[in-house]
Amino acid sequence: MSPAPTSLPVRIGITRTHSTGKTLLLKRIEMELHSHGLTVARTGRLAKRAAALRLPKMHHHTAASTEWIICQGVADALAAGAQGADVVLVDRAPIDALAYYNAALDHRDEPADPLEHERLRRLATTQHPTFTLLLATVLDPDIPALATDGHPYDPHYRTLVDTHVHTLLAEEHLDHVRVTSASASVDAAIARAVSLCLESIAP
Repeated sequence: MSPAPTSLPVRIGITRTHSTGKTLLLKRIEMELHSHGLTVARTGRLAKRAAALRLPKMHHHTAASTEWIICQGVADALAAGAQGADVVLVDRAPIDALAYYNAALDHRDEPADPLEHERLRRLATTQHPTFTLLLATVLDPDIPALATDGHPYDPHYRTLVDTHVHTLLAEEHLDHVRVTSASASVDAAIARAVSLCLESIAP
């Protein structure tokens, strides 16, 4: 058996509300990295996996489901790196789960437990230094959300999540690149991601 890699792979995270071009953005970055001969792993599908475990999501997010998504996302990224990927693309950076939880609390008009919320905040934000680059997509309200599994998205909740994502990033002073729906913004984010990967991995 080959030993596990000792150096950490480049880790690029993305945080966003739903239907803001995340999937296409990650796919384009992955294609560009492949064209440079890099091995790329992607993590994700956390919401579906949480639902399979009967953990609440979206409007019904709880502290427990938020913690599971944060921890499982971290574990997935570590596992992808251990398998030898040069670059790990993390769909749902830890701060993302906290934004969805905050939005759910707002939606339910429910106060957060201060101690529990502080614990989750620390859990999410202390992972930020593990990212080489964090991309944060910005909601364009003129672009409708796409329904999945026959369930249309709630535009109000979608907007709440977007607000909380960018509020958390600002309040916690987390370095990130904002990515709007404009082609120039998307192209610039892809170029930045590829450039950082090549610089970090070059011998």
